[in-house]
Amino acid sequence: MLKIILAASFFVLTSNSYAVDHSMHSGGMSGGGGSSSCEKARFDKFQPEHLATVAPESEFSFLAFNVQKPEQIEVTVKSHPITLTTEARGDIFRVTGKLPAELKNTAARINIKATAKAEKCNGEGGWLVTISE
Repeated sequence: MLKIILAASFFVLTSNSYAVDHSMHSGGMSGGGGSSSCEKARFDKFQPEHLATVAPESEFSFLAFNVQKPEQIEVTVKSHPITLTTEARGDIFRVTGKLPAELKNTAARINIKATAKAEKCNGEGGWLVTISE
């Protein structure tokens, strides 16, 4: 009988030792108590659509939110830097560019990065297209 009581006590003690409060594990702050906050750069309204089939040198566009200057936006396609044209629409930028002529019969990600003054506010995004001749 003593063995059963000890085994049951051990089980209860062991089970309770895993009940840990994780509320402070996400940086030590909860709610809006952080010293500074920001909205990350965000991208939307990708044209052509995700997974579309397009010709080499096709134009693409997207909207950039929470970016202060157009110079903060960088686009690459398969490591090729892309020259961009931006148009300010209030607090939003409409960004356009062209796919590289040398990319043919391949899938490629239009990769977007935007830098900000606060490093944690940088944004990344993008989408895939198939480039077919």
